[in-house]
Amino acid sequence: MINDRTTDPDRLPGDFRLLFAAVGGSDLGTQISFVALPLTAVLALGAGPAQVGAVGALSTIAFLLVGLPAGAWVDRLPRRAVMITTDVVRAVVYASIPAAWLLGALTMPQLYAVALLGGIATVFSEVAAQSFLPEVVGRAQLVRANARLMGMRGVNQIVGRSVGGLLVSVLTAPVTIAFDAISYACAAVAIGRIRGARVTAPVPRASRVWPDVAAGVRHVLGNRLLRPMAIEGALTNFATTLTLTILPVLFVRELGISEWGLGLFLAIGGCGALAGAIGARALGERFGHGRMLWITGAVASCAGCFVPLLGSGSWLWPAAVAWALITAKAGIGNVLAVSLRQAVTPDRLMGRMNATFRFLLTGALAVGSVLAGVLGELVGVRAVLWVSAGVFAVSWLVVFCSPLRFLRELPAEPRVPAPR
Repeated sequence: MINDRTTDPDRLPGDFRLLFAAVGGSDLGTQISFVALPLTAVLALGAGPAQVGAVGALSTIAFLLVGLPAGAWVDRLPRRAVMITTDVVRAVVYASIPAAWLLGALTMPQLYAVALLGGIATVFSEVAAQSFLPEVVGRAQLVRANARLMGMRGVNQIVGRSVGGLLVSVLTAPVTIAFDAISYACAAVAIGRIRGARVTAPVPRASRVWPDVAAGVRHVLGNRLLRPMAIEGALTNFATTLTLTILPVLFVRELGISEWGLGLFLAIGGCGALAGAIGARALGERFGHGRMLWITGAVASCAGCFVPLLGSGSWLWPAAVAWALITAKAGIGNVLAVSLRQAVTPDRLMGRMNATFRFLLTGALAVGSVLAGVLGELVGVRAVLWVSAGVFAVSWLVVFCSPLRFLRELPAEPRVPAPR
């Protein structure tokens, strides 16, 4: 079968529709389980805050445990096969929860195991998906394809978590997780139907894993375009996590605003991320890809100063608008930065590049979560928000002071050699 991506430069190939359906469906299921998994611990097993926190930590820690070697293995294997395998694994793992609950055998150790195994499978799946995209659409269509994928993720964040809460109230939390398992199974079928993608020659298995990992790290940190994106992305994730971690405490305990009000505030942020993803391609073409990365960062740095002023009165809505601007910056950056990362990286390093970014960006999330709790206890909730605003205020300067400042278009081919 011949991939139709070369027949019309303004049209995404048919295989992309299958990839879009697979990634979109599995991501929707993931957003549902984002709500249903901790509620299973609380409602079905009577878990306390520490146990619920452990479930969430085990899902995230997988990126730190296997994030870097995952990239080396993805580069050694057919990326389509990796995605199918990880979706099958996640379908089986998550299906075990409703099955065990119906049999009266569900336990907290099982939830811990599901969170960890599901997180490890997600690491491989996401690294493989970002590495597989250039094989499906070609480098010339990366921005268009990433815009659609990130827009879909924005919709899923808004819809999936709302639907998850509704399904839990109607069907119970363990049964709701079955929808996540079904979404992974359907995704595996859709990816299996992709036939026209260009196949990248894998790294020889005779090579050693850790030297391959080091090559990926050197590619990211040694590249004048990738290094500032990695630093800026880590700082942005760190600042965003500081805010997200502390918002529930501020809303419910200090301001006395209901959980519904917190949900609405976060939903406004989801709308900002969706709007940013939708408009990213046009903004990049109009103002330049590199220029938009620092312009949106500068806007977010100004908006970040309004979030710490959040209150139950008139300052609530200006803070919500400011948060929407911050998340819109994230939506634009996710499209333009991810596309640029893929465009400047040789095919043989694609998995290791994506894994290195995942490791750095997720590591920033973990550090931000821990530091938010520590600072909140020591100096107060508002101080955490001001620290977040301060990080936003300086993070965009990393891009502004780099060659990205002058980059208008994505390079047609990688600008660096493909080292072993």
